[in-house]
Amino acid sequence: MAETGGIRCGCRGVSGGTFSHPGGFSCFRRNRNFFRNVSYVPSFKRGRLITKRSSVAGNSRIFSMDAREKSRSFVLVSSRHKKVPVYVMMPIDTFGIDSSGCPIIKRLKALTVSLKALKLAGVHGVAVEVWWGIVERFCPLEFKWSLYEELFRLISEAGLKLHVSLCFHSNMHLFGGKGGISLPLWIREIGDVNKDIYYRDKNGFSNNDYLTLGVDQLPLFGGRTAVQCYEDFMLSFSTKFEPYFGNVIEEIGVGLGPSGELRYPAHPSGDGRWKFPGIGEFQCHDKYMMEDLMTVASQEGKPQWGSRDPPSAGCYNSFPSGVPFFEEGHDSFLSDYGRFFLEWYSGKLICHADAILAKAADVLRRRQEEEKSSVMLVAKIGGIYWWYKTSSHPAELTAGYYNTALRDGYDPVASVLSRHGAALHIPCLDMADSETPEKYLCSPEGLLRQIHDVSKRRTIQVTGRNTTERFDQMGLRQIRENCVQPNGETVRSFTFFRLNEKIFRVENWNNFVPFIRQMSADV
Repeated sequence: MAETGGIRCGCRGVSGGTFSHPGGFSCFRRNRNFFRNVSYVPSFKRGRLITKRSSVAGNSRIFSMDAREKSRSFVLVSSRHKKVPVYVMMPIDTFGIDSSGCPIIKRLKALTVSLKALKLAGVHGVAVEVWWGIVERFCPLEFKWSLYEELFRLISEAGLKLHVSLCFHSNMHLFGGKGGISLPLWIREIGDVNKDIYYRDKNGFSNNDYLTLGVDQLPLFGGRTAVQCYEDFMLSFSTKFEPYFGNVIEEIGVGLGPSGELRYPAHPSGDGRWKFPGIGEFQCHDKYMMEDLMTVASQEGKPQWGSRDPPSAGCYNSFPSGVPFFEEGHDSFLSDYGRFFLEWYSGKLICHADAILAKAADVLRRRQEEEKSSVMLVAKIGGIYWWYKTSSHPAELTAGYYNTALRDGYDPVASVLSRHGAALHIPCLDMADSETPEKYLCSPEGLLRQIHDVSKRRTIQVTGRNTTERFDQMGLRQIRENCVQPNGETVRSFTFFRLNEKIFRVENWNNFVPFIRQMSADV
């Protein structure tokens, strides 16, 4: 895929911007070579840091980009900024469904007042989730943008900028199934007949928040593949809101998984299966993922490895201790089988990101070449910080990040983003190690340091948000410290998560406004 700088992905391949289905083995083989060439990172034993001085050198066959190669960014690649623009994410219930089943904007007058207050406080812009389940709700290729035309007009008139997140997931789990935004109704109708279009765990439970990446290149959606559905949505968005690009819309995030993040739904919240700090479960039991696993295992000469995910990997709420796959014995994550499975599992996620970001970057590139405007493409990852101080990093492995004490799992992710000129968006910017339970070997600060190091090496920019709602001075101070590095480098932007009535309470507002002014001041 030399034209767009992407991966030649044989598993559901991308080649010259078109898709083919030649089988999964060639992509998997290249992924294995790449993962075996990533850098070593510090390892942890029993919660204590043990520094590994050795590193692995070599050329990657899947990504030929040198670590020093300049990112194909649409904006300046330098991460040194004098200010940190702050966006405030819109309320979780900004949109609702009326009695006739049609989407509406809720509490429009209150929202208008809130936008004006944010502008007076010095907020740079707002972050808006643009839902696939609203715009293409009823019929394929029938895009209805009227709600967003109204909302963007209000935001623009308030003098605020926009970070837009194109959301190809559902948030119904946040409402206990009694509200929120689902996937498009026509997608759900297909899912009622074929539940394998969704991720599935080892017990057969389907997660209908996001389509499994196993269908990325399968024409199951009225003759279109999942990636083609995403591409058509992005094209329609760019056509409708072209006048906003660069002057109002400054950042566009592209959804790559549940909650918009590039990961598997290994830690499902809201349905009782998982609770913190469980290690989570591998999510590859839909028939399309399993067929791919069986194919690559057979072609690797190990058909016995293709029947299921690791058999001794515990369950959603297991702790790593006592779970054989996440320890260092026979058939663990360090075994030949363990490396095979993790390279396949994480490699599929990387191919997924590459395919979608290639389409998004192409859409933005064409618009910006025509209009001479600049919009930053953004991709989100999850902040999986619990059990970070273990050798195996089990919660990250089940989420699809092949990051362990001996392997930097975020470097291949950053390489894809760099290839497509995308910034990396991470949560946890409000968190400190001292505020997390020590017994769960958490390290949000360690995760952030690793992300910053990888981003600098791959010359990509970092944006981020808070994970928990913070209005206290200590929490806001931690956000600022995580946004501004000691050497003066800063994150490209910060998104405050999120707008609600609490922000306007006197005690919270009196902390929030000085925080905004500090973030807007010269570093």
